[in-house]
Amino acid sequence: MTTTRLAPGDPAPAFTLPDQHDEPVSLADFAGRHVLVFFYPKAGTSGCTTQACGLRDVAGRIGSTAVVGISPDPPSRQAAWDAKHGFGFPLLSDPDHAVADAYGVWGPKKLYGREYEGIIRSAFLVDPDGRIAEAWYRISPKATPDKLLTALAERGIAEEAS
Repeated sequence: MTTTRLAPGDPAPAFTLPDQHDEPVSLADFAGRHVLVFFYPKAGTSGCTTQACGLRDVAGRIGSTAVVGISPDPPSRQAAWDAKHGFGFPLLSDPDHAVADAYGVWGPKKLYGREYEGIIRSAFLVDPDGRIAEAWYRISPKATPDKLLTALAERGIAEEAS
């Protein structure tokens, strides 16, 4: 379990992970623009699908802001999920949860009374200089697009969340 807790102003932990097409994607690829990095527990589950579809649906309202999703799923599972829903953004595979640890989103969870370690759904807005602009730990799937739109609107980048 990690105790890292990122806050606005902190440098965003760098990463390079394979996407759903097994191509490497790095945080540095998005230098000079805002990027939403969101962590989700498992591709294809209802909550994760709600979250990713919500982000897909606001893509036309976020300007040049990039969206990147990260989970422990293998690229093949990410690809099948993306093919079904047409997200239009990279879905990265972090099977050893090293990046999740760096962002402080790997930790204890409980489901039906069973305790286990896993992704704690969270999202981070990284500014063009590579610093954390917003950190939303334990964000709800439905709230993710609205939080992103509100944060970008506050910066004059996107329409206000409705």
